[in-house]
Amino acid sequence: MKPLTVEAVDPHAPQDLGAFRNVRAWIFDLDNTLYPRETDLFRQVDQRIRTFVQNLLGVDEAEAQRIQKSFYRDHGTTLRGLMLNHQVDPDAFLEFVHDIDHSVVRPDPVLGAAILRLPGKKYIFTNGSRRHAEKVAARLGFPEHFEDIFDIAAANLVPKPERETYDRFVARFGVDPAQAAMFEDLARNLVVPKAVGMRTVLVVPPGTREVFHGEWEFEGRDDDHVDYVTDDLGRFVGEIAGAIGA
Repeated sequence: MKPLTVEAVDPHAPQDLGAFRNVRAWIFDLDNTLYPRETDLFRQVDQRIRTFVQNLLGVDEAEAQRIQKSFYRDHGTTLRGLMLNHQVDPDAFLEFVHDIDHSVVRPDPVLGAAILRLPGKKYIFTNGSRRHAEKVAARLGFPEHFEDIFDIAAANLVPKPERETYDRFVARFGVDPAQAAMFEDLARNLVVPKAVGMRTVLVVPPGTREVFHGEWEFEGRDDDHVDYVTDDLGRFVGEIAGAIGA
């Protein structure tokens, strides 16, 4: 299957945003979505995960990276793979990998103002920890904009893209999928939201031709689970607000 590319779906082309008029639940992934990938914050997390695997298994960095990425591919997160294969304490893992410098995240008043204009409730839905999400939101300048944060602990340590995790999210907050929209930087994490009736938005890095580099992220996937593509979340959310008269 040919990878979805910005070249194939122009994130700047005029789009009919009327489908968002009945949305009352706005669900945002955290890393590389609420802040741009170029911030490079998740690179720190990625390196901490690799170090954790090295220390745990006594392997070199190259082997730790191989294990890390294979677990991520096969289980949704490296943590899930470590839990299933090595009985890792999830609290210790999450505390270690999120012990990073959050100061690289810059305030985003444009996105903050746009989110405030949206009608209904807003949520952060992340495979990371609540504490990490709170720190990022605070750095962005809008720690109070969200109704709640649904983190990996709330997901019972079962990450996106597993169906049961979305079901748990919907049940916890009483969200009607037909009145919800999900914003994500990973195409595979939009498969279930689209299947249950949500509007789906893929957030991509600006100027990138290929959205993702791992072919496995497209295995068995059809591009039609992505409704919209944007490389500027603040602009796009503002355009949604304008289109629906918010």
